[in-house]
Formats: sequence, structure tokens, C-alpha cells
Amino acid sequence: MPEDQESLLFPYRILELAGEKSCFCGKILGDMGADVIKIEPPGGDAARTIGPFYQDKLDPEKSLYWFAYNVNKRSITLNLELEEGRERFKDLVKTADAIIEAYPPGYMAKLGLGYEDLCRVKPDIIVTSISPFGQDGPYRHYNGSDMVCWAMGGMMYLCGDSDRPPVQVSFPQAYLHAAADGAAVTVMAVYHRNLTGEGQQVDVSAQACVTWTLMQAPETWSINRLNTKRAGIYRDRPAIQAQDKQIWECKDGYVHFILLGGAAGASFMPQVTRWIKEEGLATAWLSKVDWAEGFDSYLLKPEDYEQIEGPLSEFFRRFTKKELYQRAIKEKVQLCPVMDAREILENEQLKSRDFWKDLEHPELGSTIVYPGPSLKLSETPLSLRRRAPLIGEHNEEIYLGELGLSVERLEALKQIGVI
Repeated sequence: MPEDQESLLFPYRILELAGEKSCFCGKILGDMGADVIKIEPPGGDAARTIGPFYQDKLDPEKSLYWFAYNVNKRSITLNLELEEGRERFKDLVKTADAIIEAYPPGYMAKLGLGYEDLCRVKPDIIVTSISPFGQDGPYRHYNGSDMVCWAMGGMMYLCGDSDRPPVQVSFPQAYLHAAADGAAVTVMAVYHRNLTGEGQQVDVSAQACVTWTLMQAPETWSINRLNTKRAGIYRDRPAIQAQDKQIWECKDGYVHFILLGGAAGASFMPQVTRWIKEEGLATAWLSKVDWAEGFDSYLLKPEDYEQIEGPLSEFFRRFTKKELYQRAIKEKVQLCPVMDAREILENEQLKSRDFWKDLEHPELGSTIVYPGPSLKLSETPLSLRRRAPLIGEHNEEIYLGELGLSVERLEALKQIGVI
């Protein structure tokens, strides 16, 4: 049996429209085995202009962003602004189970391709719409970059140092959350359709998806009228308005380590104290701490915390991440390295799970390493089956082989700008 036929979503077909806001959603469904057809405007999707680029060559066919989020898809070009293009799109809708679109609310309806219009083409179609603020409400027509949604979703307020303004995280996240939520609920809608025969529109708001990740922050305000504060590399200790460090500098980077008391702290803090003593760094206060009974990190006085932070900081700076981590494993200490991209690529745990996958790029004469699926299914495995498509790479395969257009008709459509 071919590999894709063993997959979770074989033989479902997904049509994907509209750029960077939706491409991760289609990728997830493609990894699950769906036949995802990326519909690009003639000349290529704008997401192809997002860097960095393969070997730093500015080229819409060499965007690493495009490579990462468009594996497991086929590509056709189609101009939905033209009547002929919309008719060809409707032909494709008849063959599809779901559509992912990320145009501004109302745009598809203006083209005569809104949800109600598409239901007349295929009554049980599922349309997943991803937008900054959703399809309704006073903000529905507002534009929203990833940073805007991160800020207006509330997460930006929690990111950064307590004594500095809020910050955006290094890699955009808002639309990744929206796309992942969109993929999950699209699968649920397909399952519902299979049970009931009913299609539906799925309305994904990036702002709402970000807000959903805030966990207890809204509840803290609702109950205690307190805004959860950003703490940077520290952990908040609100009972005494203090903080303790969670990220510590070491010889070649950083490690994550939290001071704990009680039963949890007693399981590893004596070992840490011994390490510090071995290096001649222990203070008198640190040497006599009873980690099980006499230490509560949430109530620790700032002057006492200084007796720990100084020796710990100096201790960590004397060792590499690897040295600290190996000793922590050996002595069951709760410590882990903060890994960079190279270290993640070389990580033995991910390698042992066969996480990294080599995909050939014949057009580049090269093979590129990709993150594989994050999930393992024993009977319906997820997989990387094909590299991201070139612009309109599958036009002939789909228009001629599946929709039955003639070569002459396809060429005519090219000449008038439909594809």
C-alpha cells in the first residue's frame, strides 16, 4: 500500500488559499496524509518572499520559510479575481472536503465564493477561515500582523523583563497558534460531516487563539484584580513582591534551574549544595539550610535569596551546559540546558525518535533536513512525503489529469492570466 494511503487523513482533499496566515494549517493536515492543494496567484504566493533564503539567494523558489511550512502540498496557480478563475476553483471545490482561507473577512463573499456560495457548489463543504480577529465583531475588518495579534491577544504583556516594556518573542507565534487550532478543528468538522452529512464554516480568530494560551492570567484578574506580570528570566513570588531566577548563565550558554523547598527541593537541593561546597562557594547561610522543612522559595526574604543567588551564579559560570546536565542526570537534579538550533539538531533524544527527516530538492541539487511530525501514530503514521512545491508545479497534473482540461485550453488560460 502506498505511504499516503496508510495515513490518518487519506483520501481527504484540502484546498488552501492565502499566504502565510494559513500555510502551517495546511502543512499539519498534509503531514496527516491529506491531499493539500496550495492555490497560488499567478507568479506565486507572497509568502515566498519571506526570508531567509537558501544560500542567501533572494528567489521566490528558495524561501526557507516557504520550504518549512509548505511540505506535503501540491501547488497550482489560479487567479480568483477573474470569472474564469472562479469557475475553475468551483470545479476543484466539487472534489474537496475542506477549504482553508485567510483572506480578509468578506473578501471571498465579494468574489461570489463565500461559504453560502460554496455550499451551493458542494453542500457539505467545510470552510476554515483564519483571520486576525474573526469573521464578526467590531474588529473584523481590522488588519493584524502577527505582532498585533500577539499584543491584542494579551500574551505580549507577559513577555519580557519586569522592569522593561513588553516584547514580541523572537519568532512570530500568533498565526502558528491560529493555524494549529484551525487544523485541529478542521479535522473535527470533517468527522462531524462524516457522521451527519453537514458541512460548516470554521471561524478562527488569531487574537482569540493567543488569548486562549494565557491560562490563569485572566482568572487572576477576575478573582484577585491582579495583572499577572512578565518576569523575564525570573519567577514571580507575589506573596512578598520578589522574584527568583530561573535561567542561569554558564560557560557556553544557559541552563534552566529553579530553587525549590519542601519534598521536591529536598530531593535535589542537598546535591546542589554539595556541588557548591566542592567549588568553595558556599555561604554560611547556605550550608545550614534545611531544604525539606525550613525553606519556602515563595516566602524567601530577598536578603536570604542573595545568599543563594550569588554562589549559584558563580557555580554555573564555571561549567558548560553539557557538564551541568550530565551531572544533573546522574544525581537526579532538576536542571536542563537551554538549547540553540544546532544543539536541537544534534539532540540524541530527537535523533533516537527519528525526528529529523532528509527531503530531496532536485531543483537545488541538494537534500535539506526538516523537522518531522511531532506525533507518532502506530497504525496511521504521519510523514513527510514531498518537499514544498514550486510555483504552479502541479498545474498540468491537476488541470489536465484531474479536471480534464485540454492542453490547448490550459495554454489559453495561461495567456489570459487565469493561471
